[in-house]
Amino acid sequence: MLSTRALIEELVDANHILYDQGVVDGFGHVSVRDGARPDRFLLARSMAPALVDAADILAFDLDGNVLGGDRRPPYLERFIHGEIYRARADVMAVVHNHSPCVIPFGVASGAPLRPICHMSGFLHPEAPVFEIRSAAGPASDMLIRDRSLGAALARSLGERAVVLMRGHGATVVGANLRQAVFRAVYTEVNARLQSEALRLGAVTFLNAEEAANAAAMNDKVLSRAWDLWRLRVQGPATASRPAAPKSRPRRRAHGPSTRRGSRQR
Repeated sequence: MLSTRALIEELVDANHILYDQGVVDGFGHVSVRDGARPDRFLLARSMAPALVDAADILAFDLDGNVLGGDRRPPYLERFIHGEIYRARADVMAVVHNHSPCVIPFGVASGAPLRPICHMSGFLHPEAPVFEIRSAAGPASDMLIRDRSLGAALARSLGERAVVLMRGHGATVVGANLRQAVFRAVYTEVNARLQSEALRLGAVTFLNAEEAANAAAMNDKVLSRAWDLWRLRVQGPATASRPAAPKSRPRRRAHGPSTRRGSRQR
């Protein structure tokens, strides 16, 4: 079990990796359950994921309350995380994103997101879709802004790895941070490949056995993808570091802008 300090360092890496891989932009967020206190989770304050550093990580209870008296504004949609952790004891990490290739599968009827390649066997049999109108009525702002909406999303997720959010994005869970990040990245990859394949003709998806076997195999080698993605955001001097240093400078984010955003989501 990783210490809280090590989890914070890995959570910082997860934020940067998800931005670098195009899964999050200025919005979206990733959390990890505190292994020492399963009734708590760690999540950055409200800010762009690419700019998150260790000092930006806050601790929350499952109701979404910030612990420790920190008054910095949290993400509005922190209830996604707290309610999924409450409902799923097996979930140790949660990613919420607005992955662009995934969104069409949450709004087009008759086109469920299903595993098309061995890297995305975790999607089997298909990703369910959360319809916020069923929980919030016809005039919401599409955001999971309270516990009741978070609980409704958790029910739509059920025992699956991914739930799509109609017109909004997706939420992905994992047994650890690396698995959740892997699944978030390959959910986007699968959506892109599936869209392309559907234009060519009938698609052969993974069957139950193929999906289960492929997912189990990939879970054994998550570090191969994680180490590569970490190399991209940290550089060769630090990517293979076995343990977190006592301190490190804020990393320069990839992309056109490193300005902090002030909008809370």
